[in-house]
Amino acid sequence: MHRVFLITNGYARAMSPSIAVVTDSTAYLGEDETARWGIAVVRLEVVCDGRTFDDRTPFDAAALADARRVTTSRPAPQRFADAYGAVAARGVTGIVSIHLSGDMSGTVDSARIAAQDASVPVEVIDSRSIAMGLGFPVLAAVEAAQRGAGLAEVASAARRRADVTRTFFYVDTLEYLRRGGRIGAVANLFGSALAIKPLMHLGDGTITVVEKVRTASRAIARLKDLVIGAAAGEPVDVAVQHLMAPARAEALAQSLGARMPKLARMIVSEVGPVLGAHVGPGLLGVTVSPVLE
Repeated sequence: MHRVFLITNGYARAMSPSIAVVTDSTAYLGEDETARWGIAVVRLEVVCDGRTFDDRTPFDAAALADARRVTTSRPAPQRFADAYGAVAARGVTGIVSIHLSGDMSGTVDSARIAAQDASVPVEVIDSRSIAMGLGFPVLAAVEAAQRGAGLAEVASAARRRADVTRTFFYVDTLEYLRRGGRIGAVANLFGSALAIKPLMHLGDGTITVVEKVRTASRAIARLKDLVIGAAAGEPVDVAVQHLMAPARAEALAQSLGARMPKLARMIVSEVGPVLGAHVGPGLLGVTVSPVLE
């Protein structure tokens, strides 16, 4: 499920033909939205018990949960080269290519390799995040491109948005973080009680533990408090992201909206299999992105 239910930024115009925006599938912006705004998407891959498929939503989350072995794979540089070539064929003068954290994946490295031989200049940006922590910088770049900004200005808009965007989340089980091996500072949690539901923060490419709670209801309540605190009463875009938890995500979005009078845009979306492989069903996360002038 992917739904945008509040937009105030005037998305009625087509993207400027001079600068194109490329991202990867872990932004989870939704295929309709990326097609609508001309955003090219390079997909990561998931391997479940030897079967390889592209990272897209919706997907068979139950099959992911039942798989004995799940791994993820970054796109080869050739996939980026193909994307850059297709975008350049539109007649653009430059490309801004924005991707998930280099600490989590080698995707941005593949993009940089391909950018070296592209037929137009390509500015590659490491968002230092994933999901809508990546998605909001992508949207900032699109908005700048629509205004007719040049390559440097579009890239700057994405970087500025990435620098101020924060994500808070919790998972129903620590097993997927343990199995995925990309657990960073949460490694010390694995000696804790199985019922623990840590609240975590994703910033500057790394995951840190904010606090530990023991029930889902308490985790959601604290998640709301952290988001309200991060918004600090200023105009913000917010995204509520989940995996196989649509009702909780909708309820959280509505509750946050009621407490945020300066909310500019709210997005509710389900993440895909690449992120799902590392967090598991029950993920609930919120990305807060201040609206910049």
